[in-house]
Order: sequence, then structure tokens, then C-alpha cells
Amino acid sequence: MAATRLFLRASPVKSSLTGLTGGVRSSLGLTLLKRSPDRTAEPKAQRRHAAHFSYHPDPAPAQYGPTQKMNLFQAVTSALDNTLAGDPTAVIFGEDVAFGGVFRCTVGLRDKYGKDRVFNTPLCEQGIVGFGIGAAVAGATAIAEIQFADYIYPAFDQIVNEAAKYRYRSGNMYDCGKLTIRSPWGCVGHGSIYHSQSPEAFFAHCPGIKIVVPRGPVQAKGLLLSCIADQNPCIFFEPKILYRAAVEQVPTEAYQIPLSQAEVLQEGSDLTLVAWGTQVHVLREVAAMAQEKLGVSCELIDLQTILPWDTETVCKSVVKTGRLLISHEAPVTGGFAAEISSTVQEECFLNLEAPISRVCGYDTPFPHIFEPFYIPDKWKCFEAVKRMINY
Repeated sequence: MAATRLFLRASPVKSSLTGLTGGVRSSLGLTLLKRSPDRTAEPKAQRRHAAHFSYHPDPAPAQYGPTQKMNLFQAVTSALDNTLAGDPTAVIFGEDVAFGGVFRCTVGLRDKYGKDRVFNTPLCEQGIVGFGIGAAVAGATAIAEIQFADYIYPAFDQIVNEAAKYRYRSGNMYDCGKLTIRSPWGCVGHGSIYHSQSPEAFFAHCPGIKIVVPRGPVQAKGLLLSCIADQNPCIFFEPKILYRAAVEQVPTEAYQIPLSQAEVLQEGSDLTLVAWGTQVHVLREVAAMAQEKLGVSCELIDLQTILPWDTETVCKSVVKTGRLLISHEAPVTGGFAAEISSTVQEECFLNLEAPISRVCGYDTPFPHIFEPFYIPDKWKCFEAVKRMINY
């Protein structure tokens, strides 16, 4: 039976929890605290940090048919439902997915499609991905869930040395291109070191896989369906802070949003802002602040696909604006912003009016109570905008 994780002395220990959700396991519910005698005098109500961004939904897309109000996890469920209904070889597996998953992304799918197509696995990430590779090679559409992106590292060897290289080492005689790996990703406000990480840059160094991060429900469904249909193994990171916070009108039928195409969300003339996932919404606010307080026109780009990324759209924007700010939650050193910065510097050097700026997480483990100071919030990004404009 799948289990959740507790933390003791900074080491992950796996245990079982039956929570308030009627038996559904939750990995975020427990944190062991060293309590002092005077803590009993504290009020029971505990203050929660407000989200570090405001979510502004995209307009309902008209080109994909009728829509329905969904949050991000429901959009993921809808994409998986469409896949299972249209592809008899599709299977979904991972820790707790038969029960609906920690974030409810697979709720109801086992009852609808049967225990042979939606099933739990042992608590072994390496085994989950290894099984997915085998299923994909055998011809199945394999959709694996890693319960948190922070726990994808035990599967690193299977992803990097096996899945990514299967086609190459066989001279295209066989491949595992029908494998998609889903995983909740990014900060959530209280996740601490083991439920807040953004590991996309680790995998961006590996040819043979695709990496995708959506910013909202409409993109989540369309991009996930594109990953599932793509003939290359894909890693699909889902911003877990948006699972319920992001609500949009999402098409009920299957549709695809092309991979490796960035989207220009707001056109501008003075500075280019690039992000993906949750950070897109932070930079959307920064763009509004820059216009209101500085009279600076910002062009906002959602990269969407980390690998292979859309160099053309980003470079075209930088040629126009002359300035580039990239922001992500992962630590700054070796983060994917460094790859973007290097490429843009090589391609657009003579167009740059100021040094490229990276506003990212610090080079520390992801903190718990200090998360508000760690994350690259709108104020840090806004200060970077001011420095670039005044350069």
C-alpha cells in the first residue's frame, strides 16, 4: 500500500496516513516539530501566508469547442479521461493514483476504466519509471505519476540513462516515446525542503526527453495531451500551488497545444520578461507595476516547454526590447535561466541595452518558515526591472 512521507532529522521516512479526506493519503499533512512546554499557550489557529501572486485566468478558448469551469487538477483529470477513453492501450500508474492521488488528479478514473488501467504501484520511483519504460516499449501509452517532483531523483537513472537514450542506442529500432511522467512541482506556501523543489534544470541537460510546465488549466490540459501524444518521453511538471488556485473555462473535448512554442502573453517595447509555471503570474504583476510606476512597457513570455525551448520567440523579443529578465523558483546557479541567458547573449549581444537579469531562488535548500524570503516575488523582480531600466 502506498504511503506518505514524514520528516525526521531532515531524512525522509515513509509512513501511512489516513487523513480528513476519507482515507485518501496526503504527503503534505504532517511535519514533525520540536515543541517546547510553553507552546501549549499559543492560540490554536495558525496564520497562513497569503499567495505571493494573483491569478488572472486566461480567456476561454473558442477554437476547441464547449468549455466547462475547471481548476488545474480537474483539467489534468479531464486530459487523462480523454486519453483513457480514446486509447485502449493507455494506462495510468503511481503511488495512490487508484484512490485519486494526493491532489485528486486521477479521482474517479479507476472506477470508470477499471483496475487494470488505473492502478497503484509500490512506493518506488525508480520502479515506477522503469515499469513505464517497459510498458511504452511494449506499445502501451504509459502515464506515470511521481507523487512529488522532489522525489523524482530515485528515478533519475531510469529517466536519463534509459528513457532518454532508448531510441538513440537502438538506431530507432525501438523506443519508449509513449511514456509521459507527471509530477506536482514548485512551491506551495508550506512545503519546505521536500515538497517545494523545481528540478527541471536537472533534466534539461539530457537530450532525448521533453520537459513541459503549464501556467494554468487550459494550458495544462492541452500541453499534457500533447505530451501523451508526442513520440518522445516527456516530463510534465504541474505547479501544485495552482491545482485549486487556478480556475478557467476549459474545453471538455481533447485538444493539443504545440510543444516547444513559447506564448507571448503581453506585448511590450522596453523589456522582455520570461518565466514558466507559477512564476508567469508573478511576472504578469511585475509588468503591470512597471507600466504603472515607471512607464515601462514589458513583453511577457510564457516559455511553456523547457526542453526543447523556443529560442526564436525569446530572441525575437529581446531584439525588439533590448533587455531580458528571467525568473524561476529553482536556485539561480545552474538554473535554466542560465541557459536562456547564455543563448540570448550569444544571439542578441549587439541588441542588449543592459545586462541580462536572473531573479531566482537562492542557492540554499528550500526553507519552510523563510519561504516568503526565498521565493523570487514580484518585489524582487520589480527591483531588477528598475536596475535594468536605469543601467
